[in-house]
Amino acid sequence: MVDFDDYTIGDHRAACPVCSKTQRDKSLGITILAYDHGIARCFKCNFIQLRREQRELSPVEKLAYQRRMEALRRQHDAEQRQRHAEVAQAADVRWKAAVPADTHPYLSAKGIQSHGARVEAGHTLLVRMTDVQGHIHNAQSIAPDGVKRFMAGGRVKGLYYPIGRPSGRLVVCEGFATGATIHEDTGHAIAVAFNAGNLLAVAKSLRTKFPCITLVIAADDDWKTEGNPGVTAATEAARAVGGLLAVPNFAGLDRGEKDTDFNDLHRLTGSVEVPA
Repeated sequence: MVDFDDYTIGDHRAACPVCSKTQRDKSLGITILAYDHGIARCFKCNFIQLRREQRELSPVEKLAYQRRMEALRRQHDAEQRQRHAEVAQAADVRWKAAVPADTHPYLSAKGIQSHGARVEAGHTLLVRMTDVQGHIHNAQSIAPDGVKRFMAGGRVKGLYYPIGRPSGRLVVCEGFATGATIHEDTGHAIAVAFNAGNLLAVAKSLRTKFPCITLVIAADDDWKTEGNPGVTAATEAARAVGGLLAVPNFAGLDRGEKDTDFNDLHRLTGSVEVPA
């Protein structure tokens, strides 16, 4: 995976062969102590690759590795904080420049209201991504054809889009259309986590902010995907915060392969329910 021969003795940063999506994402720290001793470790996904001869490292060499890898981690973390800050500022500018979304092809296609989302440049639906204090850090853009994108290099973990005011029950879900549908059908407050991988972080943040509220994790039922990541992630999040799990029930319906969430269920039945 990592060709240590490409690197000279010393410390280096590179894109992780496992999790980096671009060459700019230099989350891999590489330390070469000698031609036959090297270590590569990703600070995001913890991928590790070693290059060494048969002998064990001495305590001094081990300590040197440890210290130099920690220095690379601090450098990576500082760069990431700087990138996150720059994206947060840009997201705030975009959000303030956008206008309230009265209509949009995506809203019409999903049969939902805008719930405070905005329109940018006359065609892109913009959904802000905030922390539990309400500070904006990123934004999700939704094109008229439904293609979704986050702002590159920005924070995602723990961010969400709120719909409604929490009062006794708060539903955490993946997508904006899913959250809008559940809110419109049930009146429950919503936290849109944007993807399955973010459900746990959002749920934990909300549990800290609302220690006595009932949290419901509304899963996407990814029934055609191996391991069903939607239900798996939602189940983990519900268990971690002592919440309830809600899974859309398509039993007896003419379900298509891409019908996975509560918005799809609403389209087929005209209404949805979550645990009351």
